[in-house]
Amino acid sequence: MIKFIFPLASLFMMAADSNAQKMTYPQTKKGTQTDNYFGTAIADPYRWLENDTAKDTEAWVKEQNETTNAYLSKIPYRGTIQKRLTELWNYEKYSAPFKNGKYYTFYKNDGLQNQAVLYIQEGIKGTPQVLIDPNTLSKDGTVALQATAFSKKEQYFAYAVSASGSDWQEIYVLDVKTKKRLSEKIEYVKFTGISWKGEEGFYYSGYSKPKDEATKFSAKTEYQKVFFHKIGTPQSQDQLIYEDKENPLRYVGADLTEDERFLILGISEGTDGSEIKIKDLKDKNATGFTTIVKGFTTNAGVVDNVGDKILLNTNLNAPNYKVVLLDPKNPEASQWKTIIPEQKEKLESAGTAGGKIFANYLRNAVTAVDQYDYNGKKERSIDLPGIGTASGFGAHKEDKDFYYSFTSFINPPTIFHYDIASGKSTLFRKSEAHFNPDAYETKQVFYPSKDGTQVPMFITYKKGLKLDGTNPTMLYAYGGFNISLTPSFSMALIPFLESGGVYCLANLRGGGEFGEDWHKGGMLANKQNVFNDFISGAEFLIKEKYTSSEKLAIRGGSNGGLLVGACLTQRPDLFAVAIPQVGVLDMLRYHKFTVGWGWAVEYGSSDQKEQFEYLIKYSPLHNVHKDACYPATMVTTADHDDRVVPAHSFKFAATLQEYQSCEKPTLIRIDSKAGHGAGKPTSKVIEEAADIWAFTLWNMGIKQLDFKK
Repeated sequence: MIKFIFPLASLFMMAADSNAQKMTYPQTKKGTQTDNYFGTAIADPYRWLENDTAKDTEAWVKEQNETTNAYLSKIPYRGTIQKRLTELWNYEKYSAPFKNGKYYTFYKNDGLQNQAVLYIQEGIKGTPQVLIDPNTLSKDGTVALQATAFSKKEQYFAYAVSASGSDWQEIYVLDVKTKKRLSEKIEYVKFTGISWKGEEGFYYSGYSKPKDEATKFSAKTEYQKVFFHKIGTPQSQDQLIYEDKENPLRYVGADLTEDERFLILGISEGTDGSEIKIKDLKDKNATGFTTIVKGFTTNAGVVDNVGDKILLNTNLNAPNYKVVLLDPKNPEASQWKTIIPEQKEKLESAGTAGGKIFANYLRNAVTAVDQYDYNGKKERSIDLPGIGTASGFGAHKEDKDFYYSFTSFINPPTIFHYDIASGKSTLFRKSEAHFNPDAYETKQVFYPSKDGTQVPMFITYKKGLKLDGTNPTMLYAYGGFNISLTPSFSMALIPFLESGGVYCLANLRGGGEFGEDWHKGGMLANKQNVFNDFISGAEFLIKEKYTSSEKLAIRGGSNGGLLVGACLTQRPDLFAVAIPQVGVLDMLRYHKFTVGWGWAVEYGSSDQKEQFEYLIKYSPLHNVHKDACYPATMVTTADHDDRVVPAHSFKFAATLQEYQSCEKPTLIRIDSKAGHGAGKPTSKVIEEAADIWAFTLWNMGIKQLDFKK
């Protein structure tokens, strides 16, 4: 996925002949702010809501939440859904174990723990011990683990934590044998990895201390740097490894190759396009970094090194990506040697394990993994257990095996052991979820978008579904930032499926499912293609009688929240319910907060006339009109979202409430001590899911639920 407290009037009254609840919303004052964009005056009457720490904003949030909670409390099966979700969630969940020397680590959640616990054991059959339990770091489960890393000989373990869903993190270090925390505390870091150099210390990405702590969740974040922290020393003595004083709006991350020979810097000006610099730490005469991939027109990442050469995954002249070998002393692209050529499917990622390369492809948005040697010889295609998503194909060079997980829409994550030499996968741990996948099915369809482009969509439902146009249906998508949506299991969907719902996931342009051409087809001036793809998907579901406009809901988060906001304003007649979550909804000002500037490479910026002209055409906030009947809408956000600041949702919800012309509710649900989504505690996840399904089904006219398990 920011002065007056008005007394609450009567919140709503039940309509006599429908499920609609006629709303009386808290009064939202309007300002007179107007901005001039290249001669066009744009009013921004709710600008004051951008000040998320102001007393009047806090009062507005309180009243909006009271209104929303009052509405939801009148839905008779809200508690029933929450109870069912709690039952479903209450089983042991494991991650795939990962080997570091003699140790294996894995995450486990006993069932309803707010955060998964990180365990450590010696050998795969060793006795598990708690390494870090995030649940002990806060009273309410709102502190979450982020990046983690062992030192080279497993003497130390560094880990980052975030609080209340914020992107801001702190790094701590444990002594592995004693499990005691050292004195280390690294502050003011975000979007960071942790890369150890032996047992000496580690590289990380950080920022200078914010000038104003009160505004650090909304102020623009600038000048990310790379530091080296030496164990046993204070942060004030950390060595500055890299900074760019001339380009404040760039991200930079650091990583060492496994043999610790090369220090790699990955630099970007936003969410698309990269530059790569390296330093040969074996070369005592090296004083700076060498650029091996110039920015920022392509995307690339270092896979590994082969002696003094670098293996690179790149989309230069290869929209679906390829793996090449290059010499850092002669890094021109004309000198690159192709190791794994571009395929017709997108190479989603390339990892290494046991001296092999594992190429993870997307074949119609489904995982397919091939194993290669370092010379590019294909050794095998890995036999996966079905059509779904597999992850975890990576280990150290000396390892002979590893563990990976597999999931689909109807199959909870299952863990397999993989033997590198034989290519054999064997079941290691089956999910204990109380769910019968045999009662459901998923199929993939392709439908034409407005311009004729064929768009794939997964449809999941209970077997025996009748295509009579009456099925409650949720359409979900993202469509942006080169991100691929693949089949995955979500326990939050099960009550909806059990009650006869149809869940649809569309792979829209703007995503990464079909390579860079597919991505570019939905970015910048082509963004409207994404909305057309989504709208066409909805029309397809209605045409094929899966559902009707009265039973169709749309949902998406972050960039997907933008998608939902744009589509509900462009085609309010098409949907019964809309759930825009932590959405980018003000396309004229998004780049003025936290890290929003980094999205300009995807969206464009209102600071540029040409880009302003297409942004204003679809910006959800600026396309809400008077006298329109919008779908029943529940906007969701959180008070600590410093990725997409809550002002987007605040202003959009206030505008919808002002202009909604019919009795369909337009609510906003504002979570406290939560952020963009990552690290949200189980209790909050269940509460939010229950509220969303209750709101959705109620506004489809469904008065009673029957969970047919």
